[in-house]
Amino acid sequence: MKVYADTSTIGGCFDIEFKEWSLALFVEYQEGSKRIMLSDLTIQELEFARDEIRNKIDELPKEQIISIGVNDEAIKLAETYIYEGALTNKSYNDALHIALATLNNADVLASWNFKHIVNINRIRLYNSINLKLGYKMIEIRTPREILNTTNDGTE
Repeated sequence: MKVYADTSTIGGCFDIEFKEWSLALFVEYQEGSKRIMLSDLTIQELEFARDEIRNKIDELPKEQIISIGVNDEAIKLAETYIYEGALTNKSYNDALHIALATLNNADVLASWNFKHIVNINRIRLYNSINLKLGYKMIEIRTPREILNTTNDGTE
């Protein structure tokens, strides 16, 4: 499974509220059951994070990382999300994360951003825009929802 990871899933490894599931997702990347899609945008956002957060991706095997560059098509799609009212200009980076995940065929976009990304009403807007423009629908979930095992260790 290809998982587009926004910055919140990496920072979540050090957040008491999200640590359990973010760390479990990193184990799945390390074990090879999932591959992480890291965009230039995510890397850029990590530059402003604490060292421990910024260095977390160094723990991942290089073969489990899919690098994604920002391009004109992604910028245009992000701007369309904003123009169509799914997000405001203040949330441009969030729109760009969604566009990058969509255009690079992520199986799922993982995030802890409930206000702008993991939000059912917004997800419906993103997907209606995607379909209108001929793109596939994007699956957006929290790390907790995409883990191979449940909290009690059962499959």
